[in-house]
Amino acid sequence: MDKLAIFSGNAHPELAKNIGKYLRVGLSSALVSRFSEGEIRVKIDDNVRGKDVFIIQPTCPPTNDNLMELLIMIDAVRRSSAQRITAVIPYFGYARQDRKDQPRVPITAKLVANILTTAGASRVLTVDLHAGQIQGFFDIPLDHLFSVGVFFDYFQKLKLEDVVVVSPDVGGIKMARAYAKRMSAGLAIIDKRRESPEKTEVMHILGNVEGKNAIIVDDLIATGSSLFEAVETLKKAGSKRVFAAIAHGVLSGPAIERLEACKSLEKLLITDSIPLSEDKKHPRLEVLTLSNLLGEAIKRIHNEESVSSLFD
Repeated sequence: MDKLAIFSGNAHPELAKNIGKYLRVGLSSALVSRFSEGEIRVKIDDNVRGKDVFIIQPTCPPTNDNLMELLIMIDAVRRSSAQRITAVIPYFGYARQDRKDQPRVPITAKLVANILTTAGASRVLTVDLHAGQIQGFFDIPLDHLFSVGVFFDYFQKLKLEDVVVVSPDVGGIKMARAYAKRMSAGLAIIDKRRESPEKTEVMHILGNVEGKNAIIVDDLIATGSSLFEAVETLKKAGSKRVFAAIAHGVLSGPAIERLEACKSLEKLLITDSIPLSEDKKHPRLEVLTLSNLLGEAIKRIHNEESVSSLFD
């Protein structure tokens, strides 16, 4: 492992430290700060010539700052003669605009993929992309991990019976099916109609949820409008207990206020792909770590071993 170097930007140093602990490798030293006018300043303190470098930086809010930090760190490492540079992006920002669903809109996911490649990234490691086709936007190797195993371990300890996995919309069926298969559970889908980008109207449930313990699964929660409407719909349909397992806890706007108001949701589970600030902590909000999953993937990539078993 002497050829392995792990760096962290300012987005989520705690996750980087935990990954380092799993690998039993200390984080390499780098200065990532600001000049007086606000421009990002980066200086790599350790020698990385000929090394396999992993830069851990989710592009979570403040998205622009964290993305620019990542790009500048990649450029600095590339100019320092690193052998390979892997951008470890637990949460891939700008992913929600992944197609032209309206006239005159950008495809930001493709734009960010191009920028990362131009900056000098050799490969990308990420978790639960908003849409699977984003993998095809990259002209470099991309390893796409899934958090289903982390959530599965949690629910296995609860020993729930009569479980149904619920997709909050039609677009999340594939993810919900993967959870249902892993948990040997039923599958249900909430058919909803979106009135505006901020407001949705839940229509009806496809599948049997009456008398079941429901687990809503999704890739991210922003304001939580869709999720909490789904919770209330499931309770009205006769679900016993309702949990939510969401990969990325963006938790923007009134999300925490809505969680407080939604007493029907027993537990909201998220991963630490995005750091959780003190003002967003809540008794019914629990964070599960991705450090072991990402650490194992980094080890296998470094050793040129198969990563596929981690996301089968």
